[in-house]
Amino acid sequence: MAEWFSDGVDITIPNAARAYDYALGGFHNFEVDRKFVEEAARAWPEVIELAYTNREYLGRVVRWLVDAGVRQFLDLGSGIPTLGNVHEVAHELAPTSRIAYVDIDPIAVAHGRRILNDDPRVVTVRADLRDPENIVSHPDILGVLDFAEPVAVLMIAVLHFVEEDPEPPRIIRELSDALVSGSFLAISHGVPAVGAAAGQAAVSRMYRRTPTAFRARPAEQIATWLQGWDLVPPGIVPINSWRPEPEDRRGRPVAAVGVVARKQAGI
Repeated sequence: MAEWFSDGVDITIPNAARAYDYALGGFHNFEVDRKFVEEAARAWPEVIELAYTNREYLGRVVRWLVDAGVRQFLDLGSGIPTLGNVHEVAHELAPTSRIAYVDIDPIAVAHGRRILNDDPRVVTVRADLRDPENIVSHPDILGVLDFAEPVAVLMIAVLHFVEEDPEPPRIIRELSDALVSGSFLAISHGVPAVGAAAGQAAVSRMYRRTPTAFRARPAEQIATWLQGWDLVPPGIVPINSWRPEPEDRRGRPVAAVGVVARKQAGI
């Protein structure tokens, strides 16, 4: 068994974090995850493109936030660490940056802790993003992040795995309560696929076989979660249209939108 394997993990059921790792060319996945991604790609070929485009979006967001002066990052639903993770991008530009990774998957957490090698600037915690109060009061996170100073909260490709519609805005409200003005929130989220509704629906049905059902939502609904926040231009747009860089993938808009928002005073 691989050294990154965690005892007690059910490897007969596909897992979203491990499937994403495989889609990105990673090695921390099992046969059940690989078959899941391959079946999903047959039903909806854009799945692989989405994974890579989302990773590029994450890198651009972190670089923009560092340029904006952010030195603290709370990455919720961080997944299995792979090339281009938040701490790698942030530390290349600002070595004093501090990062807290949070994921509910034990393999993601175990592997994250192993590769971080006791870096005092970074911590990995197993927790559920649906419980923000527990996250922002977690002693390991408080050992790295100071919520009296601005923090960038990253929720990249994770809220579409929170199926109940009232939950994402509640999570954002509770996180906002813990953040000072000048903090940031970055989101990417699946939206209805134009011209590929059948394929996306098939993949959504597949995710119902996993612990995390997938729920695409329109950009207009996501915008309602951010009332009172200042949206960084260009606002809510397809992730491959959010401040693209020359080396990034181009082409038609993909079925996911991204947004970065700044917390206003008084919210």
